[in-house]
Amino acid sequence: MKKGFLNKYVSWTAIVILLLSMLAGWKSSLLHETKVEGATRPILIEGPMPIEAENFAKKLEKVKVEKSGTFVFYKGKLDGYPVIVAKTGKGMENTAAVTALAIEKYKPIAIINQGTSGGHDPSLNVFDIVLGKRVTNIGSLKTETKNAGEGMDPSQWIPMDLMASEGSGADANANKVRYYEGDKELLAAANAVKHLYTKGKVVEGTIGSADFWNNEVDRIKWIHEKYGTSVEEMEGAAAAQIADAYDVAFLGIRILSNNKTNGGAYNPNTAAANQEYVYDVVKQYISTIKK
Repeated sequence: MKKGFLNKYVSWTAIVILLLSMLAGWKSSLLHETKVEGATRPILIEGPMPIEAENFAKKLEKVKVEKSGTFVFYKGKLDGYPVIVAKTGKGMENTAAVTALAIEKYKPIAIINQGTSGGHDPSLNVFDIVLGKRVTNIGSLKTETKNAGEGMDPSQWIPMDLMASEGSGADANANKVRYYEGDKELLAAANAVKHLYTKGKVVEGTIGSADFWNNEVDRIKWIHEKYGTSVEEMEGAAAAQIADAYDVAFLGIRILSNNKTNGGAYNPNTAAANQEYVYDVVKQYISTIKK
């Protein structure tokens, strides 16, 4: 082999080795960055209607909008931490679907389902906020057996726990209320900033959810006594059930927009007020994650 050719061969070999080394380093760097970025799991904030979600979304930085079906996700950051706001639409089915979709797609570290609600507790007023120490499905019920012509009596209906058994609804173990407990760390963050909220009081309580809108005060009283509910809405228990299935931290936060039990008239401004408070809760929770 000629000396000149050998020198050229060695030179090209050195260049190839150098390029491969640089490429390997770039890949290593890229993989490292992806791993670090992926380690930061977002916080998911859910709101049913535009007035219950979009005010919060406007507070995020560097927002990108993603859609899946009728569901809208606002992806951004708060204090440098990833936060996603989901506009779920009203109702249990919508909320269950969007919660499962968001968990599979975004892998959130925590979920806060928030929005407006109707009061069940006469001691609570419009603009008061209930932290969901417990959330329950108040629409899962079993009726008494009555034959044709014997009428109906909703006061005799009993709660039915759909998660108690994989068998028939006749299983006696299902004749009870199913409660989903609010995450302790999320509750702690919510309580830590409740002094910042000045439009009403902030209390821990039980949030009831179902696909109905109660205007019968006696019916509201019955549910309040049977389930211990502070408020009712149409989404929280569905989100809590899915979050529990995936073992994701969950908390419901609901503001009273009206209260039939004490004459509290509906006020649409409560939706924005609740998002202001939830914003402080999320900031507090992020500060505990970053420690």
